[in-house]
Amino acid sequence: MERILSATWDQKDSHTLEAYKKNGGYKSLQKALKMKPEDVTSEVKKANLRGRGGAGFPAGVKWGFVPQDPDVPKYLVVNADEGEPGTFKDRVIMEKSPHMMIEGAAGAIAPAAM
Repeated sequence: MERILSATWDQKDSHTLEAYKKNGGYKSLQKALKMKPEDVTSEVKKANLRGRGGAGFPAGVKWGFVPQDPDVPKYLVVNADEGEPGTFKDRVIMEKSPHMMIEGAAGAIAPAAM
């Protein structure tokens, strides 16, 4: 199986901005910022991006629930709670590749902020 999420975790300083950019980090965010909000959501739906929670809910579908009124403020909450027994996925992501989480969060709010 191809490693995607953890592909760079064994690299030295994988947590740094320099390492993340060297591996193509923030290019997807740059692309998203040039797109129409509905096109970003459509792209995420086509990619079948899933949430990291237990249910693996499709992110594009969830983004479709956000009201599109540009005059209403929108907020994004990143829940990195490790409260479930035996789950340490969020902690490892933030330790090994925090910029992946930041880019994902920024990409999620980019359509709403436009």
